[in-house]
Amino acid sequence: MTPNLPQMSNAELKQYLSEHRNDEEAFRAALEVLMSRRNPANLQPYPFDLANPESEVEAILREKLHQNE
Repeated sequence: MTPNLPQMSNAELKQYLSEHRNDEEAFRAALEVLMSRRNPANLQPYPFDLANPESEVEAILREKLHQNE
């Protein structure tokens, strides 16, 4: 039985995500619903002035991941 994700509260969705973290399809569906509820007014800007923040942050994260291997 598939739950009605859009009808769930944010707390219920977070609980559902926690319970289905290893079920990629269920996790993705619930995360999409939760992410669609974001308020753009509450988004935080990048704390640094980067020319291309997405690629630069990705490079930093990749470097950190390789340090731990």
